[in-house]
Amino acid sequence: MPMRKYEMNCSRYGTNFIREIVNFTVSKSCPPCKMAAPMKESNIFTRDLERNDDKVLKLKQYETGDVGCVVWDAAIVLAKYFEAADFQYGRFWKGKKVLELGSGTGAVGLLTANFVPLMNMNIETNKETFPDMDIKACELKWETSIDSQQFSNIDVVVVADCIYYAESLKPLVQTIEDLCSSGTCVYCCYEERTTDNKPELQRKFLELVGERFTVEKIPLERQDSQFSSDDIHILRFCKKDKT
Repeated sequence: MPMRKYEMNCSRYGTNFIREIVNFTVSKSCPPCKMAAPMKESNIFTRDLERNDDKVLKLKQYETGDVGCVVWDAAIVLAKYFEAADFQYGRFWKGKKVLELGSGTGAVGLLTANFVPLMNMNIETNKETFPDMDIKACELKWETSIDSQQFSNIDVVVVADCIYYAESLKPLVQTIEDLCSSGTCVYCCYEERTTDNKPELQRKFLELVGERFTVEKIPLERQDSQFSSDDIHILRFCKKDKT
């Protein structure tokens, strides 16, 4: 992956932040990705990220495994957009109930249930800095029955760089739809990839989403001026009215 200005010299191993909001639920997908088990302390590395409010989050990532072990470029771009003017420079999130699908490090990305311990590690690491943070990590298999009590009244669904495996596209879109009520917003960020079958996967994902949601592309000028790129796209979905 080529180095970009927003990667802060971390190349493949990006960083991200966990938003300080109420009832932030991190959930997971089930594409065929693996993390080395058990986790070895020597393979864990930490990066710091300073938020706009000068608080610093510490994200532990894992050197060995598949795509869910680290935070990718799209995660950084989406995270910093959530601190931009569209969200009152981060104040919007106060009191919101947000569910993130595909949270490898506890921020965003692809994962399996094996990554829940890594997410929990990041939650514990940041509790002292954010004592009022209400956040949990759990498993949610895409396209299975949604627990209406556990996953109810979601304000925002977040998805970043999950357009990666062909077999996960339909389950992902179905799960997004199942989680959304009429007032739920979905923010999806992905890196435009041109190798192998990735262009077709992106096209198919957007086609499936367009059947069920209205889609708005967030222009670069509304994103963070430093943490943005013309080949990383942020989309906002709203559920279509079936009537």
